[in-house]
Amino acid sequence: MDRLHSINPFSKRESHSANAIITYKVLSILTWLLSLVVSVYYVLHEPHDGFTIRHRIWDQNWLYPTGFTLNPVIIDVYWVVLFVLQAGYIGHLFSGNTDYVNAACAVGSHFIFNNLLHFAFIMLFVRSHFAWAEVILVVNFFNLSSLYFRHNAYPRFIHTPAVSGPLAWTFVAIYWNGAIMVPHPASLVARIFANIFIWAILVYGVFFIVVYKDYTMGFWLSVLSAALGVAQFQRQVIALQWIFAFVIMAVLFVLTVTIAVPTWMGREVNFGRRQQPAADTERAPLLGEN
Repeated sequence: MDRLHSINPFSKRESHSANAIITYKVLSILTWLLSLVVSVYYVLHEPHDGFTIRHRIWDQNWLYPTGFTLNPVIIDVYWVVLFVLQAGYIGHLFSGNTDYVNAACAVGSHFIFNNLLHFAFIMLFVRSHFAWAEVILVVNFFNLSSLYFRHNAYPRFIHTPAVSGPLAWTFVAIYWNGAIMVPHPASLVARIFANIFIWAILVYGVFFIVVYKDYTMGFWLSVLSAALGVAQFQRQVIALQWIFAFVIMAVLFVLTVTIAVPTWMGREVNFGRRQQPAADTERAPLLGEN
């Protein structure tokens, strides 16, 4: 078991060897650049290969209108911010602070795997292989969920770009791509199911806000809900989906502010539960690390 733990790149470790740190530095930079370049390229260009059904990312978004069609401008801003924050995360691998380096390395394997899976998803999505793209998203969802539940107490400058941001996107993208994948995505039955499944975004966000006091998940999901609401309004004014999306956005944003402001001021919101002892408070996730 000890040998398996030592060779498993996803095992939880408190410290990392010099060679492991170098490996994380190199692979994190290369896979981040791969994820960034392929995302930007296929926003601007369609594939130029032998596939007959191929389009740019946002052409696919509008060619297959569904109850989870997203607004390109808001999502592009989301990813620009996320990529910039991820560059900051990678910078902490080069920090002179050993604690920062070890914390960044602790999530490094999942971060690298996420970048590779994001690359694979984009390559499949723009070539209209939606079923395989959905498989990639589900695999990445489990990868990032495992990362979250095992490493949710790291500072925000690591947690936000490497954990909560990619996880929130992957959760919503499963519905976005999945809605395109199903037959007759614009049918009445598909719209009814979309009206139901959209509430999963609220339940998912509230879970992390209440249980983990993670306002970063609330923020990311509220932005994604806004992207969904704007696109649905543009697509069909007389419909429930955009109303639901904006209600979800508003609820998540209010809960996010309710958690974030006291945290920034050094206080903790307990949602009616008994105040934790000081020793436990110091170990609680996402409490004011800078």
